[in-house]
Amino acid sequence: MYIESIPNRNSPPAILLRETWREGQKIHKRTVANLSHWIPEKIEALRRLLKDEALVAAKDAFVIERSLPHGHVEAILGTIKRLGLDGLLSSARCRERDLVMAMIAERLIHPCSKLATSRLWHTTTLAEELGLGDADEDDLYGAMDWLLARQGRIEKKLAERHLSDGSLVLYDVTSSYYEGRCCPLAQYGHDRDGRKGRPIIVYGLLTDGEGRPVAVEAYPGNTGDPSTVSGQAEKLRERFGLSRLVLVGDRGMLTETQIEKLRAYSGLGWISALRSSVIRDLVAEGSLQMSLFDQRDLAEIHSPEFPLERLVACYNPLLAEERRRKRRELIAATEKELEKIVREVGRRTRSPLGKDEIGKKVGKVIGRYKMGKHFALAIGEGTFSYERKEVKIGQEETLDGIYVIRTSEPTERLCAEDTVRSYKNLTHVERAFRSLKGMDLLIRPIWHHTEDHVRAHIFICMLAYYVEWHMRQALAPLLFGDEELAGNRKTRDPVKPAKPSVAVERKKARRLTSEGLVVQSFDTLLEELGTRCRNRCRIQSESKGPTFNQLTEMSPLQKRAFQLLGL
Repeated sequence: MYIESIPNRNSPPAILLRETWREGQKIHKRTVANLSHWIPEKIEALRRLLKDEALVAAKDAFVIERSLPHGHVEAILGTIKRLGLDGLLSSARCRERDLVMAMIAERLIHPCSKLATSRLWHTTTLAEELGLGDADEDDLYGAMDWLLARQGRIEKKLAERHLSDGSLVLYDVTSSYYEGRCCPLAQYGHDRDGRKGRPIIVYGLLTDGEGRPVAVEAYPGNTGDPSTVSGQAEKLRERFGLSRLVLVGDRGMLTETQIEKLRAYSGLGWISALRSSVIRDLVAEGSLQMSLFDQRDLAEIHSPEFPLERLVACYNPLLAEERRRKRRELIAATEKELEKIVREVGRRTRSPLGKDEIGKKVGKVIGRYKMGKHFALAIGEGTFSYERKEVKIGQEETLDGIYVIRTSEPTERLCAEDTVRSYKNLTHVERAFRSLKGMDLLIRPIWHHTEDHVRAHIFICMLAYYVEWHMRQALAPLLFGDEELAGNRKTRDPVKPAKPSVAVERKKARRLTSEGLVVQSFDTLLEELGTRCRNRCRIQSESKGPTFNQLTEMSPLQKRAFQLLGL
């Protein structure tokens, strides 16, 4: 007997089980059964059985000795090589380069301590891919020393790749808390993490105009943000060799003192913003009037106080309403707490509260809500009263929604609208800090004991964000982010709040991409890629026989992700 496939013109072929016999010179056929309704696997099994082949169940044919997540490792290492980041670390492959690449990849897969890194990369194919099966935490610390010695050269190569004369350079500073007492960089200062009583380490990040990280530098925790600016300017001019650039920093960074220092560098321009106190002075002198915003929400103004700069005033009514709402709520909350103190002071007739004790209670309230400037306080021995400064509150409300961008760039280089857009590009650096400090890369808390290891740790996190930035750009069609955002930034209204594109609203509403795939966050997409495993298999009958690797078949989502990554 045998199985025969009979073609049908407009239908699937008929699968028939037949037998043949010979009578004299003539061969006869007879159909024993119609197998067309059988699944292909069952038909193939019968065909092999009819050929006298030995059939063995899959579970009896071979065993899977080990299964390791591989897809996310493949995607990250493939992206590192596609970006040429391995070549930036070192032109020739060496153990230290592989260790640094592994630390960068592990930061994206599962950020953790160096000891945990040297153990956890065995739970994926990362150590196997880079031949680091015998590496321990001491090897990682040695590789960090190797990397730190090369940081300047790597940053210079990144600058050559992403910056050129006339480039827009974004700069901002943040801090992360430190656990321990050993590192000299760990000092008490302005903590942005909300961890009271912890020393901090300050670090500043330089990116190009689109947010690609180019350089990072760590400072002692008691370093003021403005004091870091001149060193970054020197780096851009001297180390990176840029003769013409525009540095963008926030109003707390590019203070008047720092701008005076920047004037000494020919070819170095800046974009920043004015503080609210300076804006009030502009209103008082008549340089800034609300009538400027009757027709437009943006106007270029001039002031004798800023003879060498252009000032672009903007008015956002939605921002104005939000600031008024927040101020009113804070004032109301402050009044509620102050009223409690008034009642407490009034009740204490036999043992009146002292002036100092009342002052401490009031100080806690003022420090919590930061509304002291809007109240007149009268504190005495056993007496306390307060009242609102209605005139001051009214004056501040008139400036709600107004902000002024300052720049040294002439109109022919940068129009007023592009000046505002360039300043708002600082959100790229803020997004980088959120990624560095959040669940993506977990730069904090910092545990390293030596200054060199802290600097190397921060640099590794920056390089990991560099990989993540490019992966996010490539994978945008599969993520919740707006794919049209980069293009819209260049043409949308510079003052009005950004509106999401129709495409991203549709994607978020349906939770599906245009191709029908489930929309992911960056983290969940990496997890999904990690379900593509590398299985080490062995023939069941040979306990010490040879092994072979078998990769899990890709799902449609995984296939699309690898296509977008160019892998």
